[in-house]
Amino acid sequence: MDGKKIWLIGVGEMAIEYAKVLRAIGVDFMAIGRGEESAAEFHRKTNIVPFTGGIDAYLNTKPTYPEHVIVSVGIEGLKSATLSALSYGAKSLLVEKPGGKDADEIRELAGAAKDRCASVWVAYNRRFYASVGRAREIAREDGGVTSFNYDFTEWSHIIVDLQKAPGVKERWFLANSTHVVDLAFFLGGRPKRVDCYCSGGVPWHPSASIFAGAGTTEHGALFSYQANWEAPGRWGIELLTKRHKLILRPLEKLQIQEIGSLTIDYAKIDDSLDIMYKPGVYNQVLAFLGRKEGGELCSVQEHALNLVIYCKMANY
Repeated sequence: MDGKKIWLIGVGEMAIEYAKVLRAIGVDFMAIGRGEESAAEFHRKTNIVPFTGGIDAYLNTKPTYPEHVIVSVGIEGLKSATLSALSYGAKSLLVEKPGGKDADEIRELAGAAKDRCASVWVAYNRRFYASVGRAREIAREDGGVTSFNYDFTEWSHIIVDLQKAPGVKERWFLANSTHVVDLAFFLGGRPKRVDCYCSGGVPWHPSASIFAGAGTTEHGALFSYQANWEAPGRWGIELLTKRHKLILRPLEKLQIQEIGSLTIDYAKIDDSLDIMYKPGVYNQVLAFLGRKEGGELCSVQEHALNLVIYCKMANY
């Protein structure tokens, strides 16, 4: 039907953010939506007319094989849309987090990617924040992270009224809190051991609502975490090195405390791209398309390994 080498599957709010970046870097792409209403809103905000009817209907038109695919549909549709693209022959895919609505769907996706020798990446865009890049640089200069802690408190009073597909809020730790947990492990190191404690539970997330735990990473750093979804709080990560405490709270900003000082200052970072576009998305897209060096992308295989920890932390 067309010769566009990049497909953007989905035309919702997140897909609009991807479209802004793709146009800014001069990439021609095919937007593939499902419903007429969302397609009209996508057209209004991007001036691009998407195909409607869904990915399977689009595949029936026998389009040329894509070089890259970005899957940005609702959580409940991530697995099926990605599998459709994989089955058609796509070999390089960026899939919105968390890749599926539960651990089984994500593991199925990881298996399908392996069977088809395809590269599938999960779009944890916070890895690409300017604040995170600077924190990594400082940690490397200091000889690495020796300990860290993080908080993934969610605002239950807001989430309770969100309209989501069945099963999504019941796995909210996976759907949303892993934005923080993935970033904490990305910066501080993947756990070798973790002891987890949970209590409580709310109607929309009955497995737990209060979380605490601690462990060690593969590189010997110690870490701890806590979150209380029934109390005030906010996301945050603190990294400690031999010379600095690096504070990401909010995650888009970096505060630094030097050893021997009580002063905490904001670091100077060039966050212009995080202001102009949805934070992290611009550089994430560049990395996915091979236009930016660095190993920041999260493979679906890495994500599947982390699921063991996530399910333990969330009491799934």
